[in-house]
Amino acid sequence: MRDKRTQHQTLRRITVGIALLLAYWAGTCDAQQGVNVLFVGNSYTYVNDLPLMVQEVAASMGDQLIYQSNTPGGCTFSQHCNNQSMSLICNGGWDIVVLQEQSQYPSFPQAQVEAEVFPYAKRLVDSIYAHSPCCEPMFYMTWGRKNGDAGNAPFFPVLGTYEGMDSMLCERYTYMAQQYDAALCPVGRVWRYLRENHADIELYQADESHPSVAGTYAAACAFYTLFFHRDPNAITFSATLPEATASIIRAAAHSVIFEHLAQWQRPQPQAMLEIQSVSGNTASFLSTSCHADSLTWDFGDGTTATTPVADSLVVHTYSGAGNYTVNLTASRHCMTDSCLLPVSIVGDSTTCIPLSPASDGILVYPNPACGQVNIVLPSGMAQPTVTLCDLNGRIVAQQPPAPTGNHHIKLNVSGLSNGEYILWLSTATHNVIRKLTISNTTR
Repeated sequence: MRDKRTQHQTLRRITVGIALLLAYWAGTCDAQQGVNVLFVGNSYTYVNDLPLMVQEVAASMGDQLIYQSNTPGGCTFSQHCNNQSMSLICNGGWDIVVLQEQSQYPSFPQAQVEAEVFPYAKRLVDSIYAHSPCCEPMFYMTWGRKNGDAGNAPFFPVLGTYEGMDSMLCERYTYMAQQYDAALCPVGRVWRYLRENHADIELYQADESHPSVAGTYAAACAFYTLFFHRDPNAITFSATLPEATASIIRAAAHSVIFEHLAQWQRPQPQAMLEIQSVSGNTASFLSTSCHADSLTWDFGDGTTATTPVADSLVVHTYSGAGNYTVNLTASRHCMTDSCLLPVSIVGDSTTCIPLSPASDGILVYPNPACGQVNIVLPSGMAQPTVTLCDLNGRIVAQQPPAPTGNHHIKLNVSGLSNGEYILWLSTATHNVIRKLTISNTTR
């Protein structure tokens, strides 16, 4: 039986290899860059060769998955910390490392999990970041046994049912992903969706623990969705399943994962910035950024600085009066997010964002605005780019320069929330900033 399985897997590897080669020769414009993945786990990963099936799913979509795996039967996180898995992690160069604990351990009583699971999960993730700083660690949330864990239920009764065991696994894997800054592939949630909505699809082998081909296919669709951020409904590979069954499984992965991608990914850094005060030529900026390790500041005058997130209040002195644009970039694990904030330095003003003087001849009305803002330019003024920012510096509306000769600009603000905004008119020679209040009618 082992020989037949080996022959079957060899044939599948040849088939997917040919598919990848054809995709390469075809040079399709929508083909994605290859993703290099390490699978660390045990029999829940190697049964039905999950890594190969994910590769086959990816190939059917024109994507390339390159992988290695270390999946000894019954292996735990603590064992992976001292076997070939740690060596592979320390080799570095991974885009994603998938971490799957032994199928029962995360569902055990809290004290036992805190002693036997969490420390080793953290050690694995820390090692991943140490040797592949831009890598994405991803926990593999497994599923409850078909009728619960009867052997351990006398010691921890919640494990006596599928629902109880599955809920404990979900809770513990979610905790690990949140605490150790990792993504989470919720295969167990896809299985639960299928069990509740399509109970006729058998996800288990006869042992009521390991996955059937349908169960592994559900996992493969889940991992593909998170690896490539693409809709699993478009997958054309169906393994050995009837197309109707495969379609239902793909739809489950779409509903659970693709429609809620942000929930399962690592927290993305968010750059947020506001002006704390302006006095003379000196401005104080307050970063309210989150999920960031470091902040990079471009003050708009050719001066830059990098600060730790703890230094949220930054003071900068400009050489002279003028209108500047501050660009703040928040970074974490090679991920970045940026925001812009205009600031006007007039030398002797104590107003955070001073209004442009009336002598500029620009008329902005109504203010407060409801639905639309009218901007009337003086004769001879070049057509500006119109930008509307919230008080965190995020651009919420923008219009390119209007056709030459059009001195009446209309900006639609009907979809914006009520509150204070910054209206910024910029040309090659002018930057005009106005405070704008939006007060859309509510029903």
